[in-house]
Amino acid sequence: MAKKINCLISAGPTREWIDPVRFISNPSSGKMGYALAKEAHNRGFDVNLVSGPVSIRPVDGIMVTRVETAEEMRKAMLEKFDSSDLILMCAAVSDHKPKFQWEQKKKKDQFPQNIEMIPNKDILLELGQKKKKLQTLVGFAAETENGVQNALEKLNKKNLDWIALNDISNKKIGFDKDFNEITLFSSSGKRVNLDFSKKEELATQMFELILK
Repeated sequence: MAKKINCLISAGPTREWIDPVRFISNPSSGKMGYALAKEAHNRGFDVNLVSGPVSIRPVDGIMVTRVETAEEMRKAMLEKFDSSDLILMCAAVSDHKPKFQWEQKKKKDQFPQNIEMIPNKDILLELGQKKKKLQTLVGFAAETENGVQNALEKLNKKNLDWIALNDISNKKIGFDKDFNEITLFSSSGKRVNLDFSKKEELATQMFELILK
């Protein structure tokens, strides 16, 4: 009997708080990550979904860990990484966070003109450094320019098996849309264009390629 695949997926945005009512984030809705989680579940995989704050309800049978900040997502992904066979890092993680987080709400006349930012740890890079031979690690690159070059650099630098390139300059696809189009690159040199489709259809196509 074949071993059941353990699939770890991250989805949605992260939030980096400035004070109790303000945060830095991005427009990710989690739709692509949740579509991937549903497809993995439909294929009979054991699915762990690490989700930033979204309004989507996952299908029954998927284990969900809800997180908010990039550091919370990092800890959840690292905790589950070693026991996972297939890892898809689909979340839109904040690269930076405010150096200081105020405990009380800042009034508008007290709000600083400049907010000093510091980098978050690179979750995908860390996973790539930990990746074992039999694990498959897939990353996503949301780009507005030089997409192919940036995606290939990310693929190689972070020791990925696949990377999915999204052109988020196209307003019909990407963040918070039901449709997307993706270009997949593999570490073995493959390039596959997945044409404009619903994210659920793209999730099916992605798994068919990755699992070959």
